[in-house]
Amino acid sequence: MDDGMRVTDRWVVPAAELRERFSRSSGPGGQGVNTTDSRVELSFDLANSPTVPEPLRVRALDRLAGRLVDGVLTIAASEHRAQLANREAARERLAALLREAVAPPPPPRRPTRPSRAAKERRLAEKKRRSQRKRDRRADSD
Repeated sequence: MDDGMRVTDRWVVPAAELRERFSRSSGPGGQGVNTTDSRVELSFDLANSPTVPEPLRVRALDRLAGRLVDGVLTIAASEHRAQLANREAARERLAALLREAVAPPPPPRRPTRPSRAAKERRLAEKKRRSQRKRDRRADSD
């Protein structure tokens, strides 16, 4: 667990920049849940980290603005009974979240219009459907 967390091919967050807090977890674990600190809170100071390249930092801060508290991103994991498994889950979720946040924006959509034949097919299908429903109807006359 002392190695860094790989986010992308070129970006690795050193373990020294990750802060872990442990607490008691709710959920599965029987009586052990009352005594074992298996819940993990993993924090990463995105705003002040020296390892984040500046263009990626700007993009990530913009996209994760709703999840940040004073520039710090926190992930909590308590789905497993073992602390080690929760530590791994938290690291994987943090890496996935950061990877998604720094991904380049998708190319802009080129607006298109339906072709004339597509419009005609749609209208013909609507007429067939309405005729089918008309044929099913029981006439009251």
